[in-house]
Amino acid sequence: MTDNIGFSFGRDPVIISSTPRRSLWRSWKQLSRFQRNLMSMVTAIGIVTIIYYWSVLKLGVEPLVEIEKNGLASEPAPVLSNEEHHPQADAQIAQPDHPQDNENNAVMEDWVGQVAPPEDPPNRGVEFPPPSTDRQKAVVDAFMHAWNGYRKFAWGHDHLKPVSGSFKDWFHLGLSITDSLDTIYIMGLKEEFEEAKGWVRDSLKFNTYHEVNLFEVTIRVLGGLLSAYHLSGDRMFLEKATDLGERLLPCFTKSPSGIPYSDINLASQSAHSPKWSPDSSTSEVTTLQLEFRDLSRSTHESKFEDAAFKVSESVHNLPKTDGLVPIFINPNTGQFHSYTDIKLGARGDSYYEYLLKQWIQTGKTIDFLKDDYLEAVEGIKKWLVRRTPKSDLVFIGELKGGTHDFVPKMDHLVCYLPGTLALGYHNGLPEDHLKLALDLMETCYQTYAQRPTFLAPERSSFSIQSRRIVIDLDDIYVNSKDAHNLLRPEFIESLWYLYQITGNTTYQDWGWNIFKAFEKYSKVAHGFTSIGNVNNVTDTKPRDIMETFFLSETIKYLYLLFSNDRKLLDIDRYVINSEGHPLPIRES
Repeated sequence: MTDNIGFSFGRDPVIISSTPRRSLWRSWKQLSRFQRNLMSMVTAIGIVTIIYYWSVLKLGVEPLVEIEKNGLASEPAPVLSNEEHHPQADAQIAQPDHPQDNENNAVMEDWVGQVAPPEDPPNRGVEFPPPSTDRQKAVVDAFMHAWNGYRKFAWGHDHLKPVSGSFKDWFHLGLSITDSLDTIYIMGLKEEFEEAKGWVRDSLKFNTYHEVNLFEVTIRVLGGLLSAYHLSGDRMFLEKATDLGERLLPCFTKSPSGIPYSDINLASQSAHSPKWSPDSSTSEVTTLQLEFRDLSRSTHESKFEDAAFKVSESVHNLPKTDGLVPIFINPNTGQFHSYTDIKLGARGDSYYEYLLKQWIQTGKTIDFLKDDYLEAVEGIKKWLVRRTPKSDLVFIGELKGGTHDFVPKMDHLVCYLPGTLALGYHNGLPEDHLKLALDLMETCYQTYAQRPTFLAPERSSFSIQSRRIVIDLDDIYVNSKDAHNLLRPEFIESLWYLYQITGNTTYQDWGWNIFKAFEKYSKVAHGFTSIGNVNNVTDTKPRDIMETFFLSETIKYLYLLFSNDRKLLDIDRYVINSEGHPLPIRES
């Protein structure tokens, strides 16, 4: 029988039993030692399990996957292309070991060239060594001279005007900053990088009503942000890149053919053709895929890659001239403008570059990209390659739209091709690609060396007459309207590829000669300027503009070229976009 004692608190009575309850401590003491130990162990395991999963699910803490011998937790190794490359003629370059190939390499102090996978939390970034040669240090000094001028007179604007000490805007996106992020990071300029990062975080906005060009903003801004994300590990750059990618997508989705419109307003997201033509440039619509694919891989959102890669698939199915394409395409019809020129210079160049680099970026898994590239190289050799009568210099000409008449002139832009050909050879493509690359390198160098300023013009013309007629004529000559130099990077880029692939230090010496010419004729009080006349050392006609690719490409390639470590930025681990921004190679 139980006696109850009642107490009333407010309106509800509370009944308390008078029967003493059994002591928990007495029950615990009555258990055997084995039973007590077993219950303690189960309770401890339960508590640890609850804490572990609560931290993973609620706080975003990454599960501890692997403990290394030194007691540090390693991050998952990146999935990078592991294809064997073609043996080289001039220097045998061993395929570098990947971290996953060696248990002892799971944690590396200087993980140069490695990129952590696109998972949360973001990757830990890449460490680059400080400059190791006097030439590299000279390039850093040149960069700082240009950067300080930009900081003082043009901070937050697109271009520096280094002669007048002012600025010029194109898209109002701080192009000189976004285009320079990875150059600054690779050079190890920590304070400058933090300052630039702060501007991107706080001031780079995409919701203002400015018309922009899809291609230029993709290679400069989207590519620059993605590269900065992969190299630094700071997820803020990826968030900015994602916002931009979303705003650029209507160029593709609002086009009836899927071939993107060339222009868009980032705020209203109204996409359209340029005012001067209903067409888009072929190179522009086919030079977006590396960046949009990387954005998809980094965000796990397939829509970016899907939209851009459909363009490659559409162009693949269009008729061509032995793999060569006209330089204009119509987004409304999805067809080439067949009566336009065929050339590897402006508006045609990077179509061929991105065929090869997409194939490499996707782990060499998409055959039509390689096949289209190989067909195009054969078309180049058939239709565009010529030799000069005196010096037997190889150059790449153009085909006139409609008639296919040969035009013996070559844009400086074409000097990207030796590097691309060599990269293809490095990845197992035919040996005669390397031979053509080496021949073109000599010609591109002569476009510099034969000018009084040792700077190449924007465009060179070539003699193709019989030897008897051109006894008193030069193989290379420059028309006055083509004599400007814009600080372009293409030849320096090719020098770097050939140096990394062959190990031939002659390419470093060539680059040094060109760097000294920039210092002598393009360096002004507040930076480096484009010049209007490479043919006159006393009247170079400074144009008072410093293009952003001078900081993102020309300076970066010179810095890499002058390193004693040929693989400071390893082409077996990175694919470099058309604006010099490295993106990781991962298997498809």
